[in-house]
Amino acid sequence: MRSRLWLFGLLGVSPLFAADSAPVAKRDVADYVPSPSELAVSQSSELRELVERFSKDRAELVRFYDVRNSARQLAKLKGFLTAWQERVRAIDGAKLGVEGHLDLALLTAHLRHELALTERESAREAEMAKLLPFAEPIARLQESRRFMERVAPREAAGEIDRMKTALTAARAEFAGENRPAVSPIVAYRAARRIAELKETLADWFAFYDGYDPLFGWWVRVPYQKFGDALDEYAAFLRESLAGIEPGREEPIIGDPLGEEGLRADLERELIAYSPEELIKIAERELAWCDVEWKRAARELGFGDDWRAALESVKQKSLAPGEQPQLVRELALEAIEFVQQRDLVTVPPMAGDLWRIQMLSPEYQKVAPFFLGGEDILVAFPTDAMEHEQKLMSLRANNVHFARATVFHELVPGHRLQYFYEARYNPHRELFSTPFWVEGWSLWWEFQLWDLGFPRSAEDRIGMLFWRTHRCARIIFSLNFHLGIWTPQQCVDFLVERVGHERASAEGEVRRSFKGDYSPLYQVGYMMGALQLRALHDELVVKGGMPLKKFHDEILRGGPMPIELVRARLKGERVPRDFTPRWRFYDVR
Repeated sequence: MRSRLWLFGLLGVSPLFAADSAPVAKRDVADYVPSPSELAVSQSSELRELVERFSKDRAELVRFYDVRNSARQLAKLKGFLTAWQERVRAIDGAKLGVEGHLDLALLTAHLRHELALTERESAREAEMAKLLPFAEPIARLQESRRFMERVAPREAAGEIDRMKTALTAARAEFAGENRPAVSPIVAYRAARRIAELKETLADWFAFYDGYDPLFGWWVRVPYQKFGDALDEYAAFLRESLAGIEPGREEPIIGDPLGEEGLRADLERELIAYSPEELIKIAERELAWCDVEWKRAARELGFGDDWRAALESVKQKSLAPGEQPQLVRELALEAIEFVQQRDLVTVPPMAGDLWRIQMLSPEYQKVAPFFLGGEDILVAFPTDAMEHEQKLMSLRANNVHFARATVFHELVPGHRLQYFYEARYNPHRELFSTPFWVEGWSLWWEFQLWDLGFPRSAEDRIGMLFWRTHRCARIIFSLNFHLGIWTPQQCVDFLVERVGHERASAEGEVRRSFKGDYSPLYQVGYMMGALQLRALHDELVVKGGMPLKKFHDEILRGGPMPIELVRARLKGERVPRDFTPRWRFYDVR
């Protein structure tokens, strides 16, 4: 304990709570039971059950037709969504209240966007068709099993042999001197798809193997040989067509969406700005950060040299083993800060029952910083990392950066948000958007900055780093999806303009473009926060709404595009075919 106290004193960070003083240690579990007044609050709409039915039925359909983007799955989805559109059009909106009108508009927009996504995926499958002539035959085998059609082992073995022949022919065609043109992006996408198809084939094979003696006798050898051929072909696509060198870390390739795709996704998010306008907004916010960087640097004696000031902050990291305790201290500090100022309702369970998890070294390659949701996931070097990796991770997760991320991930950020989302209007998880999810947590970075949460210039630098980072995310991600920047240019931008460690910048860009996030995810942080800032000015500053009510009502409404949050807080009945029109930021 003494060494820990000495270390915190050296870094200018005071231990905020004694080891046994966390509220959860003293709380009576009866405090976790909501009061009668809380239970009496109803936020659900007349269409909650309808939205839940759609979500469950769609999940059931995809669970059965489980070969992703097969021709049959896409066709079934398209028919299902089209039929739902007709049902939703028949709903009499005149009988609905504010919440019902919101759900009607949300479901209408969701169905329209999902149908557009089926067309987008069909187009992408067509781009890969010549590279993957065996994809649909594999899908048909699995779908035949789903229909419980009796397998004919001899015919199945012949089908697999024909797939292997088609694979061999495709490889010869794309390895020849006069091979068809194929982009590295499409080749890389096809290589990744092969891994999925191989899993599908393995699932089909395992269903029969050992249970049907004739099946194994006929199919086992062709199946094994085809599996080996799939592995070799995937390596060929990666190395010869996508340009990935064997034995080296995989480069960041990504899959740009294009301007038309971006505009369709912006329409779904109810953002009434073009990609180019969003970049202009980000650049203006970045200019604000530049001014604050220089102000903090001067306070620390570095003149206008913000990089030197940033470097001094990066050096203030904890010794191995100390990071979890720091996270606990910072989390309790933030909870106390918002509760003392009565900024938002923090239910005891939300404030107490979160957990700390450590990120694995492998996962830190794509998530070099803290993550969160119900819990907080902490990035910190492990003893197995290379020396340079350890130093970079220490610098990237220093004390002042952590002070700006813990409340973002826990309370009043994602932890509080997820707690409410599970209890108020949970059906609206279907309409979740990064503009609401990430915009909420970044809005609290705005709020706590304005309310004096940073205690020093170093704390402000910790917050500025992330605020600059959110601006940069918009600029690099939209430029990439517009086809203007390469992944390497995105990495260089984060290093040069934000001050990232190169390994952290590569992890950030890799995570952004690997396909696990929507193309607009990185845009959602800053733009969602700016929308909430504009809404705060309209309703709280000018309209007189109590700040706590403003925050509580955003949480109780559940996830949705922020323009519809605005309509809900204003009590407006929105039309079912709602289109974005809110210009929350002046870009003139």
